[in-house]
Amino acid sequence: MSRPKSPSKHDQDVLHQYQDTEGHFSLVRNFRLADLVTIMNGFCGSFSVFSSARYLITNDPDYLWSAFAFPLAGLMFDFLDGKVARWRKSTSLLGQELDSLADLISFGVAPALLAFVCGLRTYLDTVVLTGFICCGLARLARFNATVALVPKAKGGKAAYFEGLPIPSSLGLVAVLSYWAKNGWIEGQQGLPWGTILLWGGAGGSGELHLVSVIFGCWAAAMVSKTLKVPKL
Repeated sequence: MSRPKSPSKHDQDVLHQYQDTEGHFSLVRNFRLADLVTIMNGFCGSFSVFSSARYLITNDPDYLWSAFAFPLAGLMFDFLDGKVARWRKSTSLLGQELDSLADLISFGVAPALLAFVCGLRTYLDTVVLTGFICCGLARLARFNATVALVPKAKGGKAAYFEGLPIPSSLGLVAVLSYWAKNGWIEGQQGLPWGTILLWGGAGGSGELHLVSVIFGCWAAAMVSKTLKVPKL
């Protein structure tokens, strides 16, 4: 079994910077510009989650459209933080972990909750959506652990992604927003394709929306080892 890779000298220096500084707000003071941009990604994902919750409480469509829009804003910050880090020539292990945590909120939890809001509310639907989030979590952890082993392109960046990158879940968000625009969501015309009964009666724990199968397949593609997606 191979030994885990030790942090580089640069990363060790950065980690000591956070360890050796005293004061209640020393962590915030030591954030780099790219770290703050990454946190804005997490902010957008969190605001999407709360907007979805407010829609469930009030049924106000403005909250629903806010919930759809914020993950897209999160993607903008996700692209921007890498550019800022390269511009400032300042990357660190902390920034890498921040990026993964923010991505999990914006492209894992927020899309899953949007799917629930739009109608994937049966017991089996929530099992699939929970699996979707966990596969996104596993995919991000694998990326952090193995990115150094992936062949590099000319610019030094990884040549491809192993499995679907988690921001690809915005494709599902786009589909849900289209359905919402046409009224194909819970409380209106209902989700396309309806449900199937795997056991029990209608409305029971064995009912599953066919749309959930798409989320399940997407989750499997995120953790796939053989699927290689070229990096743009």
